[in-house]
Amino acid sequence: MDGDLTLLLVLDLVGTFAFALNGALTAVRVAHVDIVGVVTLGVITGLGGGIVRDILLGALPPATFGDWRYLAVAAAGGLLAFWFGHHLHRLAGTIAVLDAAGLSLFAVAGAARALELGAGPAQAVILGATTAVGGGTLRDVLLRRVPSVLTNELYAIPALVGATLAVLAARGGVEEVLGAPAAVGAAAACFVVRVVGMRLGLDAPRPRARPSWPDGAGGDPGDEGPRTSTG
Repeated sequence: MDGDLTLLLVLDLVGTFAFALNGALTAVRVAHVDIVGVVTLGVITGLGGGIVRDILLGALPPATFGDWRYLAVAAAGGLLAFWFGHHLHRLAGTIAVLDAAGLSLFAVAGAARALELGAGPAQAVILGATTAVGGGTLRDVLLRRVPSVLTNELYAIPALVGATLAVLAARGGVEEVLGAPAAVGAAAACFVVRVVGMRLGLDAPRPRARPSWPDGAGGDPGDEGPRTSTG
């Protein structure tokens, strides 16, 4: 059991580092920020999802505040991006794979954490996905970008797949028999869906055509709907 916990901790820290590195590289690429900004955005990307999850569950202070290794690993990812970001663009493919690994590990770890704190199966799936995409969403909001989870990129769906499999394994007793391998298997499924989606350029389903209003009825996406005369 201790070996399983150690393995899960290592995987969680690897996911934190991958997310922090990716988030900080995004900051270097699209924003004019200094070292504090780069590291801060890296830490937010690496730890933000778990913090949001714990706040929603009422588990305060968040778990990442109780173990210095999480903050250290996230900060290391941010510093690495700051100092060597101009070289790391050559490793874009590798970093994308690491990001997929982080997404997978966080989805599974987030769902497991939610179940541990008494959440129901459906809530655990949602919170697992929130853990996986929350940090990146916070980063994009701070950078004034449309969050990746709201685009047609195949990002949230793999997280939901991994979280769902983790919950099914826990509720079906598989996790009690296999231990950490069950969690790793759920993360692997999420990882495969994400990587295959990237390699093949697959997108999440979206409307076939943008809706259009009749002339004079308000056709901009920002409109609240058809306008009616008030006399």
